[in-house]
Amino acid sequence: MTQYQTDRVFRHHMTVDTQQEGDERVHWLPMIAAISSISVVGIAIGLGMPLLSVILESRGHSASMIGLNTAVAGLASIAGAPLATPLAMRFGVAWTMIAMIAAGALAFVGFHFAPDFWMWFPLRVVLHIALTVLFILSEFWISTSAPPRRRGLVLGIYATVLSLGFAAGPWIFAHIGSTGFLPFGVIIVLVALAAIPVLAARNESPTIVVDGETSNFLRYIWLVPTATAAVLVFGAVETGGFALFPVYGNRIGYSEADAALLLTMIGLGNVLLQIPIGMISDRVSDRRYLLLACATVGLAGTIFMPFSAGNWHLMAALLFVWGGVVAAMYTIGLAHLGSQLSGHELASANAAFVLCYGVGMVLGPQAIGIGMDAFGPSGFGWSLGLFFAAYIALVSARLVRKIW
Repeated sequence: MTQYQTDRVFRHHMTVDTQQEGDERVHWLPMIAAISSISVVGIAIGLGMPLLSVILESRGHSASMIGLNTAVAGLASIAGAPLATPLAMRFGVAWTMIAMIAAGALAFVGFHFAPDFWMWFPLRVVLHIALTVLFILSEFWISTSAPPRRRGLVLGIYATVLSLGFAAGPWIFAHIGSTGFLPFGVIIVLVALAAIPVLAARNESPTIVVDGETSNFLRYIWLVPTATAAVLVFGAVETGGFALFPVYGNRIGYSEADAALLLTMIGLGNVLLQIPIGMISDRVSDRRYLLLACATVGLAGTIFMPFSAGNWHLMAALLFVWGGVVAAMYTIGLAHLGSQLSGHELASANAAFVLCYGVGMVLGPQAIGIGMDAFGPSGFGWSLGLFFAAYIALVSARLVRKIW
């Protein structure tokens, strides 16, 4: 980043927070609209992802082919991120979100009626482009509606409710199964419900206006790198860690059930710790120090995992704290992004933020899989640790140089 860009971000950060400092009200209608809509979509995703895998398996497709079809999600997220801001500028934030909700619902219905496997690839692309745009605009809406001194709390609530939505999906799937049109019908109903609060608050959705020159949204990756790198690390750790933890657990001697329960502890920490950590971030003048602390806990957790493996309860306690603190890198990174930028710049930065998450989704499983193949079970922790160590080095360097 040039010194001009650094000074510009810092001046903007001071201006935005000073302008809004006196207004500490939370605008609840748009906040509820954005949070509830994306959380209902989270339930649909939590229900839809295992549903689609089970259906493909029942049709005789191999695990590698199912994995290949699922991997399209990360690539579609990367492709969809640049579309969010231009669409919202042209059609408005609320109406773009409603269009993406409709596109996602139609894609889900398409899976039920698509007889050939190749058809599932374009359907995955449509589905995850729609979801990516929806997540970007929801987070932009939440960030612009939250007062600066309560942004961490609001985003903590968002992350908690979204996590609960993802957890509710598999629970619903366990009760309705994968047979017939019923699970698809449930998804359509849930997605339709997500549109209601957005419609109700459409007049309070933020307007994106270009102020001055426009530029490629990718520049925002480098403009606030402590935020975008945080979400890349989280995407890599979450996707790769969750995908390969059952394999890691099996190789260190845990049963399938015990390994699954340990994954549940990670998810539980994610749900319960986001709001407290978000509230702490509101009391920190520079959120980069808190991001650095979260990455340090993440690194320490990977170092101590092998030493805790012999005691399931100790491992569960470690993963509860580790999962919640590492997940906070997403929440705090998003809050840090919102404190630095606003308007069109924030919308573009949100797109870059989600793109970095998609890149992490692609890098994480590959890096951890290669690490475990090369070094055995210990490669799991070492690979995770490399992501945290690289992030710690980045943030430390920027703090030492006193640049944003």
